Amino acid sequence: MSRRLLSVLFPATGPGRGLALAQWVNSVGDGAYYVCSALYFSRVVGLSAGRIGLGLTLAWAVGALAGVPLGHLADRRGPRGAAVLLAAATAASVGGLLFVRSYGAFLVVACAYATAQCGLAAARQSLLAGLVPPGERTGVLARLQAAGNAGIAVGAGIGAVALHLGTAAAYLSVLAVDAVAFAGCAALLGRLPVVVAAGGSAAGGAGAGSGTGNGPGGGRRLAVLRDRPYALVTVLNAVMLLRMPLISLAVPMWVVERTTAPGWTVSALLVLNTGAVMLFQVRTAAGVTGLPSAVRAVRSGGALMLVSCAVFALSGGGGVPVWAATAALLGGAVFQVWGEMRQSAGAWQISFELAPDGRQGLYQGFFGTGVPVARMLGPAVLTTLVIGWGAAGWLVLGGLFLVSGLVMGPVVRSAAARAGGVAAGRGLTPRSTGNPGITVVKE
Repeated sequence: MSRRLLSVLFPATGPGRGLALAQWVNSVGDGAYYVCSALYFSRVVGLSAGRIGLGLTLAWAVGALAGVPLGHLADRRGPRGAAVLLAAATAASVGGLLFVRSYGAFLVVACAYATAQCGLAAARQSLLAGLVPPGERTGVLARLQAAGNAGIAVGAGIGAVALHLGTAAAYLSVLAVDAVAFAGCAALLGRLPVVVAAGGSAAGGAGAGSGTGNGPGGGRRLAVLRDRPYALVTVLNAVMLLRMPLISLAVPMWVVERTTAPGWTVSALLVLNTGAVMLFQVRTAAGVTGLPSAVRAVRSGGALMLVSCAVFALSGGGGVPVWAATAALLGGAVFQVWGEMRQSAGAWQISFELAPDGRQGLYQGFFGTGVPVARMLGPAVLTTLVIGWGAAGWLVLGGLFLVSGLVMGPVVRSAAARAGGVAAGRGLTPRSTGNPGITVVKE
């Protein structure tokens, strides 16, 4: 990597650098795993495509349910310790895949993997909230996203070597690389400062353990489930996250089945997406500094995704020349990744600003359920719309993105008003401008 790119991906100092390095390391393992896992399960373990798909859907459903209580655990016991433990659990579950030779074992280990991954995502967000001032969080998350894409690119190269060899040993080596990567991630997270509450309990708010029923230690431990505006924000974000399997699943199937474009176009689109996020996500997120700018970013992201879907639709049909189909696919991918970066930056800011201090892990765990939900439902929804309905399906999908982006604004305003009212009723300020009750302890 060039020095300029390294400076974009990894801050020179501060906790953001440690978080970015940990993200990059485990993403190298993820990239290799994503490329080879399906073939490992089918060729080495001997599972059918249908059973693999059903098993992974079940696993991510379990992970989505586990993310909220594991995020709550990070708030109560300390986000750094929870993140280290869950990264190590992910490493252990990936290592367990090395020994899977039956469908029952596959289900158990896949569920453990998805649970650890979802919990790790929530704990990391809670840790970031404790280490990074509110005004800097979206920028740091942009760097993490860019570092993650850089790591996935490196890992995909490793996976490509295993695919070329095509042996059981090669696939097993990839799983071993992924396990070692998550172990390395755990070690890097363990070097970050500890985040504890001023009262002494890990990562709790100032009122943690007061028994009021509103703090992390009170009776309403899963209060996020009753925070209806925040729940609706989470649902809208989950709809917009259908973009995740778009470039990795729907577009490749569209290229092969509905266009005249050459097969290498699929790889070109994936490289374009990964490279753009790596190079421009930080710059795209720079203007997102509060709820108003975050809402504008999500709204524009939805509009860009609509344009992307419309351009992709133009590439279909046997009568479209090869050059025109290829150009339309590349153009659609440009609008898609632009919309993705805008939507991501806005969603990060919204999720943090609307979450109460001391309950970031709980709220981020709930907000993060959009990822496994998109992974579960996305393939069926996208293949039905895009492959089944063709150009009309593309426009319906784009309309979903647009409407979700437009509705996000009033829902966020409602959530902010509710948060302000609750805070005022408890004698607090409507919006946090720092990390009250949070102490960072350097070891």
